[in-house]
Amino acid sequence: MPNADEAKPHGPLAGIRVLDITRVLAGPWASQLLADYGAEVIKLERPVQGDDTRRWGPPWLQDRNGRETGDSAYFLSTNRNKRSVTVNLGHPDGAQLARDLAARADVIMENFKVGTMQKFGLDFAALSTLNPALVYCSISAYGQQGSRSLKPGYDAMIQASGGLMSITGEPDGSPQKVGVAIADIMAGMYAATAILAALVERDRSGKGQYLDVPLYDSQVAWLANQNMNFLIGNEVPGRLGTAHPNLVPYQAFQCADGFLMLAVGNDRQFRACCECLGIAATGTDDRFATNATRVANRADLIEIMTDAFMGRPAAYWLDALGEQGVPAGPIQSIGDVLCDEFAEERELVRVLAHADGTTVPTVANPVRFSETPVEYRHAPPRLGQHTIEVLSEELGLDDARIRTLQESGAI
Repeated sequence: MPNADEAKPHGPLAGIRVLDITRVLAGPWASQLLADYGAEVIKLERPVQGDDTRRWGPPWLQDRNGRETGDSAYFLSTNRNKRSVTVNLGHPDGAQLARDLAARADVIMENFKVGTMQKFGLDFAALSTLNPALVYCSISAYGQQGSRSLKPGYDAMIQASGGLMSITGEPDGSPQKVGVAIADIMAGMYAATAILAALVERDRSGKGQYLDVPLYDSQVAWLANQNMNFLIGNEVPGRLGTAHPNLVPYQAFQCADGFLMLAVGNDRQFRACCECLGIAATGTDDRFATNATRVANRADLIEIMTDAFMGRPAAYWLDALGEQGVPAGPIQSIGDVLCDEFAEERELVRVLAHADGTTVPTVANPVRFSETPVEYRHAPPRLGQHTIEVLSEELGLDDARIRTLQESGAI
């Protein structure tokens, strides 16, 4: 295990204190990013139960003897570099501990049902009087105001109601959700960038502010070109499988032994692709000479290209296309991705020491800083692992007071 000095953050957010009162994914994803960048993140969890995702298994982490530790892979994916403190917010003393920690924090994050934090005296209005420089971020399903604000929401229903599932899947198939909780993850990304922006503004004004980040609005916002396709083109986008609504050819093609993904982005690449496939005349055909005409004549072109791709194995085409600068790639499993030589070259998988003496693999943060690199200080914490440490070091509580809090059920 690293010593105290080694575990101390040194990244670009070193010195920033985050009180993380979130659970599941959107909030923890955002706070993990901040922790990766050097913020000191204290994760408040319910005693005994903790974050819901601690129980979202299998699979479970195993110790050196092959015994399950009770740590779910889901929880481990989004809580590294944090300290866990168990606090019962429903207990008056527990809520007061949270307020005391908030008074020392730069950032508070929460994703409870709208109105819940006010019941505990932990809402922005209450805490900003204690700490005017506080940046307070609330993540919810539908936002803090509006006709849906009191409704709960999980990622899958947001993908559905926010439009994503209507454009995901095969044209003649059923709507599909994305294979990861992307609505949660993107809301977390928006939350992290908003917090960073608010911290920059605080440096100028000295004032904190309140941030309202809804999963629903985030989901709608990042539909990007598909939103504009509707707003400008006045046609509702539909499902295209692996194909692209604005670029052709830009989709998966079956080869003699499997599939590859082709991503042609301009006319030169298209002509080069046709040369590789042995259908050079197609590259200069007026029906396909520009992207606009290729979109208009999509079905005819895809039929020609599909026949050509079926004549050789995927590896052959990937080599040939690569030599001509035509973007194309294999369709790999997650096992392929994380176990190949390129993953090792890029250090995509790191190993962290766990509190029980075993180790935890983690997927690296993709950002590379030239001066203040991302640090992998410690594995996701065991439930309540740092409760005594934080209460004594941050709030100055002695052993007797901590025992009293334990006995009362406040922590």
